[in-house]
Amino acid sequence: MAAAAELTHPATDRIQLVEVLAALGHPVRLEIVRKLASGEEAFCGEVVPDLPRSSVTHHLKTLRESGVICQRPRGRKLYLALRREDLDQCFPGLLELVLGCHSRPLDSECDEQPL
Repeated sequence: MAAAAELTHPATDRIQLVEVLAALGHPVRLEIVRKLASGEEAFCGEVVPDLPRSSVTHHLKTLRESGVICQRPRGRKLYLALRREDLDQCFPGLLELVLGCHSRPLDSECDEQPL
């Protein structure tokens, strides 16, 4: 049960844009978020790419501590969920923009839009 106590999640009002963008800026973490975009909670093994355990731990910690995902241990499994409602409250449209741009070809309009 010590592992459950270590899983801290920032309160919604503590989520910072710079940390969210940094977390979403890595291809592995963005892929994890894309797999969680349906809104359903998923077992870690279903969404995390086949990577060394230390890399998986690092990526999940970065996503959790930035406020992008929620992790919930249940037995020996770890479940993940996208904090879509919290992120939409803090940064309306950000997830849709990031997820939409990632799935479009490089020459699409999305890449030509100014930030």
